[in-house]
Amino acid sequence: MSRSDVVVIGAGVVGLSIAIAAKMRGLDVTVIDREGPAAGASAGNAGAFAFTDILPLASPGILKKAPKWLLDPLGPLSIPPAYALQIAPWMLKFWRACQPSRVAYSTSAQTSLMDLSKAELEGFLSATGTLSMLRKDGNLQVYESDAEFQASLPGWEARQKHGIEFRHMDAAEMATLQPGLAPRFIRGTFTPGWYSIADPKLYTLALAEHFHALGGSIEIIEVKALQPVTDGVEISTADGRKRSAAKVVLSAGAFSHRIAKTLGETIPLETERGYNTTLPADAFDLRMQVTFGGHGFVVTRLTSGIRVGGAVELGGLDLPPNFKRSEAMLKKAQTFLPGLKAAGGTQWMGFRPSLPDSLPAIGRAKVTPNVVYAFGHGHLGLTQSAGTARIVADMLTGQAAAIDIAAFSPQRFG
Repeated sequence: MSRSDVVVIGAGVVGLSIAIAAKMRGLDVTVIDREGPAAGASAGNAGAFAFTDILPLASPGILKKAPKWLLDPLGPLSIPPAYALQIAPWMLKFWRACQPSRVAYSTSAQTSLMDLSKAELEGFLSATGTLSMLRKDGNLQVYESDAEFQASLPGWEARQKHGIEFRHMDAAEMATLQPGLAPRFIRGTFTPGWYSIADPKLYTLALAEHFHALGGSIEIIEVKALQPVTDGVEISTADGRKRSAAKVVLSAGAFSHRIAKTLGETIPLETERGYNTTLPADAFDLRMQVTFGGHGFVVTRLTSGIRVGGAVELGGLDLPPNFKRSEAMLKKAQTFLPGLKAAGGTQWMGFRPSLPDSLPAIGRAKVTPNVVYAFGHGHLGLTQSAGTARIVADMLTGQAAAIDIAAFSPQRFG
């Protein structure tokens, strides 16, 4: 039976960041993944380090928008009828997390993790040889009416209280930053502190290469169960073998709750199924990421092309993709960016692991301190990867946490 100091389950951006941080602390680290590096949401996301995105999805504002959105099966938020009954308990927890006092608590916790992640990012990129992939172009959020703009102001006031820089502007000012917007967008807000990566898949693969260069190993095999043992953790895999580790980090994205259940923990993890279309690089002269918040999607510039994607479909892991959602976003994008060339795109759907209060689960398993959970980052996995890696590496080496992580307790839902 092989044995490592640490086994990290999950070769997405969070898992690999943790593995590198642990390896740099002198630990013997092995990564196990069911498909290999960058096979899931880490490959197809919008590539943003969205440090200004501190407001949880669970909020009073979403409760006002949700009924209208849910009536549109191709809208920003949808629940397939075949999944509605199964997700009902999660939705109840989501509704509870929308209470103002809970939102304030989640926002404060999210801000602390964002601040840590931003502080850790450039040092981590330098150490892994990926700093050249970082972009600091900012983000432009656009509004179609004064009413929509006014409705956004409480969110910007909350960001201002947390020291986030932004600038409101009119259509003429927006045109100087991002030419080609449709005239229907009359107001906008620019956030210069919004960073991005040149390509999320290439970045995650570069992390895998760096981990190999440090002497780490990555194995492609599915983990079926974890079992605490006297001197660590026993790992059962899909081929019937067992291996052991002194410590295990569970960072398997949308599949993490299934493995946690083998330890007797029921964690309410659901999947925000995200859709996008990646167009050729010359599809539009995009200067920065543009967010169409009223429609739940973004358009972003990557080295691999122009990516149009977003929205939330709460549909679990097993239903087939509904690529009509990608098509609907692309059709809107053509209207919003009249010069956009929509031919030659590649569609994608991925699972974004989401907990009801929009915060990740970072902390030890209930039954053993030798299993550390680090999953449930929703659409903020890339954003919070460096900060999460710092926290988990500190936990693995007995160091005090850089921030208070009580709000991220995996046991917070009872």
